[in-house]
Amino acid sequence: MPDMLVKLYDLPKTSIFSKMEAADITIRPAIAPEKHHVSAWVERQFDLGWRSEVEVAFARQPVSVYIAIKAGKLVGFACYDATIRGFFGPTGVDKTQRGQGIGEALLFACLKNMREIGYAYAIIGSAGPTEFYHKKVGAVAIENSDPGIYKGTLEN
Repeated sequence: MPDMLVKLYDLPKTSIFSKMEAADITIRPAIAPEKHHVSAWVERQFDLGWRSEVEVAFARQPVSVYIAIKAGKLVGFACYDATIRGFFGPTGVDKTQRGQGIGEALLFACLKNMREIGYAYAIIGSAGPTEFYHKKVGAVAIENSDPGIYKGTLEN
């Protein structure tokens, strides 16, 4: 999967946050006391590698993890500056909650924050759903970027 480039200074307008509010889904930055809960949830829902990246994002100041909460339960997360500075991801939504726009809202929350703290561009590392990223934020594939920064990564 290629890396993708997003122009943060040219993000499209979105109504996704209104949609989340209408669905009683809260999208917000995580805070340090939530680290153990979010990290454990990410490992259960996805894998240990993503847990490691989330823990790095929690070590940033400010914390670079956003979470989605529905009915008091964690239903999604997204990070930036986890694998490497300027990268968006990992991100994931509970399988039972997909299709509601939660992933899109988390994406926009992170990218808008990256823009606000001074980034002009973001890289979506090893982007899975490339069509989604292109459609939602105009991301374009970076030529010859697979496996990119992940080349030679230790695996179990």
